[in-house]
Amino acid sequence: MLFTKKGVFTEEDARKVVEWMGSHPEERELIVMAESVTPEAKRRLWDYARAVQLMADMTREERSVKVEILEGFVSDKVKGLNVEELGT
Repeated sequence: MLFTKKGVFTEEDARKVVEWMGSHPEERELIVMAESVTPEAKRRLWDYARAVQLMADMTREERSVKVEILEGFVSDKVKGLNVEELGT
């Protein structure tokens, strides 16, 4: 799933994304597109991916989440979920 945000993607934004991903276990890819991403937010996203892998290993499931972080200009034409519209 692609998540977009104009401006700085913070740890709070990462929390919202992780909560959304937790309620959609069928998603296998988490892509964040923002003008910039804080180190804390990156860490939270990577920790989520590692936690999914650990839980899958413990339950002998085949599940993982690929995390991609794209920093730079965010166009209005990009289709994806706007982080600012996710529930608080």
